[in-house]
Amino acid sequence: MSKQSGRAVKAVQLYTPEERRRRDESVWTVVQGVLAPLQFLAFLVSLALVLRYVFTGAGYDAATISIIVKTGFLYTIMITGAIWEKVVFGRYLFAPAFFWEDVFSMLVIALHTAYIWALITGGLDPMGLMMLALAAYATYVINAGQFIWKLRMARLQGGVAA
Repeated sequence: MSKQSGRAVKAVQLYTPEERRRRDESVWTVVQGVLAPLQFLAFLVSLALVLRYVFTGAGYDAATISIIVKTGFLYTIMITGAIWEKVVFGRYLFAPAFFWEDVFSMLVIALHTAYIWALITGGLDPMGLMMLALAAYATYVINAGQFIWKLRMARLQGGVAA
């Protein structure tokens, strides 16, 4: 127990011992561990290309391709993450330990999908597309922070992988 505002607060465990065992034994944990940094690298490259276009007007095609690649990583990590959640927690999404991360992930996916839809349909001009991509990226950064926080919590609770 820890003290918070003068009262005892019990730490919430992310995993039961059985869930931790399934997590540690699952190939999907490794898949997530590989995909997450690759998606972040794609994000950094794409962010640079999008900002280049926004500030200089140059490189629209490169920025667009990078957003599509980043979105592909997002879809892949979301599908494999749902499989991971099913293996570890017995449900594809919204397991109590990752409920709010999954809720926010839906916003991230919605914004990335809106970008793809607007690109395909011509629903936005190039600058509008880049602004939508930046909004999607802002939500991605928040969501990535949520998952990094959970990884840290899991490590502090005695597990190495999350």
